[in-house]
Amino acid sequence: MAIKGVLFDFSGTLFRIEPTESWLRAVLAEADVTLPEPELVRRAEQLETAGALPGGAFPAEPVPDDLAPLWAVRDRSAEEHRAAYTGLSRQVPLPDPGLHDALYARHMTPAAWRPYPDTVEVLGELRGRGVAVGVVSNIGWDLRPVFREHHVDQYVDTYVLSYEHRIQKPDTRLFALACDALGIAPQDTLMVGDDRRADGGAADLGCAVHFVEHRPVTERPDGLRPVLDLIG
Repeated sequence: MAIKGVLFDFSGTLFRIEPTESWLRAVLAEADVTLPEPELVRRAEQLETAGALPGGAFPAEPVPDDLAPLWAVRDRSAEEHRAAYTGLSRQVPLPDPGLHDALYARHMTPAAWRPYPDTVEVLGELRGRGVAVGVVSNIGWDLRPVFREHHVDQYVDTYVLSYEHRIQKPDTRLFALACDALGIAPQDTLMVGDDRRADGGAADLGCAVHFVEHRPVTERPDGLRPVLDLIG
């Protein structure tokens, strides 16, 4: 049966967050705070190890016990998302405590994100073929401005975001909401994502699933193009 709708994950699938060091540099520059270069690089490495950048690397070490319960449900609400990530950020000493909130604010700006090289091409081709497109994301903030700023919003028919429904992938209810919004049965829908556990939950609803690699933008020029061969 031909695919009539495609659901995409956001981070690591259609867009990629800036590198951790660039993230820290941008916030320090905005705050007019200067760190010696070796210290800046070291702090960026520590933030990455902590998993403090949403959309970036997962924590390389166990999440601290006091944050672990919050981390498990971080995408259910804006408050839990902010608390989880700023909690991880605060494991790393910075010159001004306010920088942790500034880092969180930075990651929600369109400037912090880049679409993968083939994102617009693939979504535009799907639109041309009459295939409906939805975005299903585990997230704690409204990503629509990122799509608008990068001129990708015109190709998306619906957004289903975990924090707006208090449901996290891989819970099938989030995928069901997206299918209902598109008016397409799960059996006629393809889910595309980079997380085999979270995005793989769509298979339990009856969707086909295709995985891409969560890699830097410069290292994945055409990871989405195989989707066009899958829709029939």
